[in-house]
Amino acid sequence: MYCESRVAHVYFGDVEHIRPKAQDKYPELEFEWSNHGYCCARCNNAKKDQFDNDYPLIDPYSEDPNTHLLAFGSLLMHKAGSERGALTISTVDLNRPELIEQRSIRINELRNAIDACYRTSSNAVREMLLSALNQESEADKEFSMFAAALIAANQLELG
Repeated sequence: MYCESRVAHVYFGDVEHIRPKAQDKYPELEFEWSNHGYCCARCNNAKKDQFDNDYPLIDPYSEDPNTHLLAFGSLLMHKAGSERGALTISTVDLNRPELIEQRSIRINELRNAIDACYRTSSNAVREMLLSALNQESEADKEFSMFAAALIAANQLELG
């Protein structure tokens, strides 16, 4: 939900309450489906029951994170003027070292695939490789925001 990491292959995952279910917060939303998200334990534990009505964390289920966030290499940055983006990155610790390391590995894998597009002289092969690359930026893929940013940065040169 927040960090785009694979969860299920190493852990069951957590049900994250977007608005905290704590008695002094939003106990009436504890069982509300629209208030639940699938989250890794690290993000869930970092967030705890923090929530600010004026500056809520980005909810990737109901809004486009790209409005507030920018994938810059293996770092997640907030877009200029997006206090919610900055708050989300800070609160959930979205630039923790292990995330940066895993994003870097993923980006290098994608760069190798992009390089294969450059090496081929066949338009048909290039189109096939581009199609496969574009699938890597779909929402169900690990670090899809970073994959989309890298692919978009190279698309003009490839296309």
